[in-house]
Order: sequence, then structure tokens, then C-alpha cells
Amino acid sequence: MDPTVFFFYLFAAVTVFSALRVVTARNPVHSALFLVLTFFSAAAIWLLLRAEFLAITLVLVYIGAVMVLFLFVVMMLDINVDRMRQGFWKNLPVAAFVGVVVVLELIAVLWHQFGTIQASYAPRLPADYSNTKALGALIYTEYVYPFEIAAVILLVAIVAAIALTLRRREGVKAQSVSEQVRVRSTDRVRLVKMPGRPATPPASATTAAPANGIEPQK
Repeated sequence: MDPTVFFFYLFAAVTVFSALRVVTARNPVHSALFLVLTFFSAAAIWLLLRAEFLAITLVLVYIGAVMVLFLFVVMMLDINVDRMRQGFWKNLPVAAFVGVVVVLELIAVLWHQFGTIQASYAPRLPADYSNTKALGALIYTEYVYPFEIAAVILLVAIVAAIALTLRRREGVKAQSVSEQVRVRSTDRVRLVKMPGRPATPPASATTAAPANGIEPQK
């Protein structure tokens, strides 16, 4: 077997397994970590296809930024896992049926479009060919509007994730930045006037102790 084909099936199996564990793991943090493994395996498949720019982008953007945001949201939210899993087994048959239908449709489309294509059909590229340059030319010319729409969707997702973490919950102390900005010195410090206390008169010489330490006889 060709080593490229062997590694493709290996990374594909890891990708499918980790993707299944994303939706079946009981701990949300474990699901996020399995999603990281899924992205790594997908990046390896992109490397096998000689799409180095897409592989590096997948690692830097999705694993280095998006997954950190996912973990931040998962750890900040007070998620009740038991409540979320209520009715899971009742809805499992419908979800499994829909999942199988989607997988069969994807297989049919991919097999119809790429089933008869061989690796030898790919044109030979010159030595100075850069897929990064070719991809950039396509993104910023023919696909510039889908690229900008995807950027806006990601921005909205980031804002929504931050807004979820800032919602008010009972038993959680949080600071109000607007009140801190509007605060004045009179709201924090109050000067109180108190009546003065008279000074204590000095002790008389008769009651004072003698210098030699010997008390006089009465």
C-alpha cells in the first residue's frame, strides 16, 4: 500500500473517532479537547493533499484561537450536564436516522463528483508554484463576499460567547464597569467633624514621683 494512502486512512479514522467523541463525551471540556484532536487530524489530511496553507491555518486559527474561546466559554458557563442529557435516549433514534441520511448523501455526492478521479489526472505544477498565492487570489477576487460573510459570522459568535459569560447569575459576584467609571470621591469618602477633646492637665509636683525613687513619708 502506498504510504500516502495508509496515512490518509489512519488520519481519517482518527478524525471520525474524535468527532464521534465530541458529541458522546460526558464532560464538555473533554468534548472540546476531542475537537482539538479532530482539527489536528484534519490538518494532517490537508498536508497529505499538499495544501500546507490550509493545514497551518486550521492549526493556528481554529486550534490556537477558536478552541481557546470554546474552552473559555465552557469553563465560565454553569452548564448542568444532567439537565442537558434529559431526553437523550428518547431522541436518539431520530437523531441516528438523520445522521445516517446525511452521511449517505455526502458519500453519494463525493462518489459522483470524485469517484472516478485518479491521482495521475492532476496536472503537474511548476517548481515555483505557491498554493498560498493561488488561494489568496481566489479568496480576494472570486470569493471575497463569502469570505467577508464568514468573518462577520465569526465576529458575532465571539461577541455572543462573551455576552453569555457576562450574564448576571445568582450567587456570583461581578463588577459593574459603568458604575466604576461614574464614581466620585464623595461617594467613597465622607469627612466627619467631631468635637475636640480638652487636653489633660499636667500632674502636680506633689503627686509626681521623686527623682530618687523614694516616696516621702506621710
